[in-house]
This record gives sequence, structure tokens and C-alpha cells, in this order.
Amino acid sequence: MWCFDIVKLYTYIVARDYGFAPNPFFGFCTLATCKPVIRRTAKVNDWIVGTGSKRYSLDGFVVYAMKVAEVLTYDEYWEDDRFQKKKPYLRGSLKQAFGDNIYHRDPNSKMWLQENSHHSLPDGRPNPANVDHDTNVCRVLISVEFKYWGASGPRIPDRFRSFQSKDVCCMTQGHKCSFPAQLMSSFIEWVQLTPGGGYIGEPAEFKFQLRG
Repeated sequence: MWCFDIVKLYTYIVARDYGFAPNPFFGFCTLATCKPVIRRTAKVNDWIVGTGSKRYSLDGFVVYAMKVAEVLTYDEYWEDDRFQKKKPYLRGSLKQAFGDNIYHRDPNSKMWLQENSHHSLPDGRPNPANVDHDTNVCRVLISVEFKYWGASGPRIPDRFRSFQSKDVCCMTQGHKCSFPAQLMSSFIEWVQLTPGGGYIGEPAEFKFQLRG
């Protein structure tokens, strides 16, 4: 049952849709990398909505919507039995290859370890820039109430693009999180009532990948 107790709404453009950030596979939608400001400030019951980019000719469409149910540290995420399938396996399926459970601390040095993943260097070594950017905020957002359409999401109705001169869509890098209460509640209600739930469609980049 979808719930209407909205606390805060964040919207942003999913510039690169690989099913990595967010990762909508294996029963949970997780935001474990990228978007550090959202990961730092979002709380349980907040909503995060990613919209499409011009890169995929999807500007003005919804890629995904998730209601935050839980917030974990990287080490908690790494150890949790529920999320072991989200650890990347580059020789597996695309869903396995783009796993986002990639960070944990070395138990002795306490330094961050990065698994060979979408955020690593091409040769599999850790990418220092991505390690620094991602782990600057040690929070993973977990959702069980989500809709991930990927490249097949619905177009956002015009009434949400020009509500009292406010546009629910973010048009630049960064995010939006300050909306009139009526716009926020009406938009989330529209998302909730749109047919489907969970993982609905493939990420836009999957059609360009070689794995099946």
C-alpha cells in the first residue's frame, strides 16, 4: 500500500542511467553512490525522484521514484545479508555487473576499500576521485516502495511543470527540494497512482551494453 505521508521531495536529473545510481535490482532501490548532498540530507519517508536527461531524449520523463525506508552506513550495507546480491560481479549479468555495494573499510587501517565496479578504473583498481566523492557521505538510502522505469518512464504532465511558476523537474546539475506543498503532494500522488511498482523497465544504458 503506497503511503501519502510526504516529508520532503528531492528531484534531480539521472544523467547516466546504468542501474548503478540508483540501483533498482533484487527487490530494493538503493542510492549508495553519487548525489552526496541528497544522501547527506534525505531522511526516512522522504521521496527522491530522478528524471530523464537530454542525453537519452528523456528530459521531462520519470526514471524512478523511491521513498526512503532506511539509511545505512557503507559498512552496514556491505555486511547486511539483504544486499549481498548488490555486490558487483563483472562476469555476471548486467544487474550483477552494476552492483552498487562497493565500499567498506579495511578493519585494520580503516581506509576505504572500493570493489572492482562501475566506479573503478578500467583496470579494476580503485578510482580515487570516485572514492573521495562517494565516501564523503557515508550514507546509503534504502527503499522498498519504489518505481523504476528506466528508459520507459511516463512523461511528467504539464501541470507539474508550471505550477505557480514552479517546475518539479530540475533543469541543471544538482537537485531541487523546495516545492509548494500542493505541488509536492499532487506530484507524489500522481507517481504513486501510475501503474506498476518495483523494477518496471531497463536502464537506458542497457541497450548499449554487450552483456545480456
